[in-house]
Amino acid sequence: MAGGWLIAVLVEIAGEPKPLRHYFAVGHEDQGKAEWTAVDWAQRTGRVASSPMGGEEPVQAVRALAPAKMKILGLAQGEVRELGWRHPRRWLTG
Repeated sequence: MAGGWLIAVLVEIAGEPKPLRHYFAVGHEDQGKAEWTAVDWAQRTGRVASSPMGGEEPVQAVRALAPAKMKILGLAQGEVRELGWRHPRRWLTG
């Protein structure tokens, strides 16, 4: 089993003064494919930021996910899990 990625995407939401970081767990071993998959999912929520904001890139691979971590948290290969706006501590440990 291959690993995956924790991806953060800056999304512009109506009524918010600046883009918000939206997190996704993506079960693709290839970082580029995981980033584009997260962007596709983020577009369902709002418009993805087109340039860096406050030193943060619009799309950022936060951390690689080991196969063991994916198994513990129930993320299958090829699956995308929308983690929301809060910093996903559970996905960053171990």
